[in-house]
Amino acid sequence: MDELGRFRRAVARWAAGGAGAADAAAEARERAAGVRTVVLVEGDSDQVALDVLAARHGRDLGAEGVAVVPLAGATNIGHFLDVCGPPGLGLPLAGLCDVGEERHFRRHLERVGLASGLTPAGLEGLGFHICVADLEDELIRALGPEGVRQVIEIQGETRPFRTFTSQPAQRERPVEHQLRRFMGTHSGRKALYARALVEHLDLARVPPPLERLLTRL
Repeated sequence: MDELGRFRRAVARWAAGGAGAADAAAEARERAAGVRTVVLVEGDSDQVALDVLAARHGRDLGAEGVAVVPLAGATNIGHFLDVCGPPGLGLPLAGLCDVGEERHFRRHLERVGLASGLTPAGLEGLGFHICVADLEDELIRALGPEGVRQVIEIQGETRPFRTFTSQPAQRERPVEHQLRRFMGTHSGRKALYARALVEHLDLARVPPPLERLLTRL
């Protein structure tokens, strides 16, 4: 594991609290010297998408000192802001969240003193960008349903997708909804498709939240 990976792991242990939090805090502080910016994202798939998009632009975020830290759920944003933000390490911050989780980000960014009366535009001004409705939805709209089906075929999952869409609960739903739900049916599938979809994305059609976030970093 590289230095940035060790930093991410220490930050996650510190944010989780418990018996090992003090040791994790000490390790995170020691390794923070090599961190330029912390990017707080909801899950592993967001981290994968951002890293792959950066690589397609010839960038290595880790080498640039950008630590992309998954929260394992938006409701954990407060713990990570306490660790990485003004109450803790005081590092420059950015982030990505789903529109349905915006309130958690807004409330805790205000709580730690980074802003007050935040609007969506204010969030973006701080470097926190909002996906509508989530990352998968953004990528599906960027590639279009047929483009996503082609990626599913490349992944060798055309048959599982057909089986999924033949279920009574899915038959009458729009294809965009079927594609989005399919990506969340198995553990690890969101991250798999985050990578695959970004790899096949036309760089002229990058979802705005991802493009704006990467441009800021």
